[in-house]
Amino acid sequence: MRTIFSVCCITLIACSGSTRAEDKAPKPLKALLITGGCCHDYAKQKDLLKAGIEARAHVVVDQVHTADTSTKARFSIYESVDWAKPYDVIIHDECTSDVKDMPYVENILNAHKSGIPAVNLHCAMHCYRVGTDDWFKFVGIHSTGHGPQKPIEVTFVDREHSVAKGLENWTTVNEELYNNIKLFETTKPLARGKQDVGNKVDDYVVAWTNQYGKARVFSTTLGHNNDTVGDPRYLELVTRGLLWSCDKLNDQYLKPAKK
Repeated sequence: MRTIFSVCCITLIACSGSTRAEDKAPKPLKALLITGGCCHDYAKQKDLLKAGIEARAHVVVDQVHTADTSTKARFSIYESVDWAKPYDVIIHDECTSDVKDMPYVENILNAHKSGIPAVNLHCAMHCYRVGTDDWFKFVGIHSTGHGPQKPIEVTFVDREHSVAKGLENWTTVNEELYNNIKLFETTKPLARGKQDVGNKVDDYVVAWTNQYGKARVFSTTLGHNNDTVGDPRYLELVTRGLLWSCDKLNDQYLKPAKK
C-alpha cells in the first residue's frame, strides 16, 4: 500500500509540475509567412522557416505560398484591405520585383503603417520596384543588387540590442550580399557582412531594425540558399527579430534551447 501511495504522490507531483509549466506558456503569437516568386527554393525554405521559428518561440506560423517562380508573382491575400488583421506579425519572403501595381503595393504597406509588425527576408528587399521609395522606406534600406555567391562574414555591430544579444559572429556558406544604396533615418544596423569578391571586399549592412509608421520592422538580406535558411544561427536571428518586432523578445516567448 505504501508503494502504491508513493507512486500516486509522484504522479500527482509530476502532473502538477506539468500543469504549472503549461500555465506559464503564453498564448502563441500568430505569424503569417508569405513565400514565392523568382529565384529561390521557397517550396523548401517555407518549411525550414516554419519549423525553425516554431521550435524556438511560442509562435504559430501560417503559410501563404505561390508556385509562381516569376518576378510577377502575386498573392490574392493582398487584395483584401484587412488582409493582415488576423495576425500578430507578417514575414515577407517573396521575390516579386516586377509587381508594380501601386494600389496593390499600398494595400500591403497600409497594414504595416497601421501597426502590424513585419519581418523581411532576403529578396523582400528587392520587391515592388514601383519607381518610388515607398517599399524601401518600409524595409528600411534601398538595395538594387548583389554580388556573386560567396561566403559572407557576418559581424554584429550593435551587441547591446536585444536581437543581437547572445548571438555569435559567423561565416555563411555561399550567399548573396545585397548592396546598400541608402539606409533611411529610421534604420538601425545590427550586423554587417563582408564578402571577398576577388578584386575587392564588399561590406554592407545585412541585418537591421526599422520603424515604419506604427510598426516595428526587422529585416535581413541573408537567406538565399537552403543551407543558410536551415542554419540554426540564421533561424535564431530571424526568430529573435520576429519577437522583437512584436515587443515579445523575452523568456516568456522564447523556448528553452534544446540540449
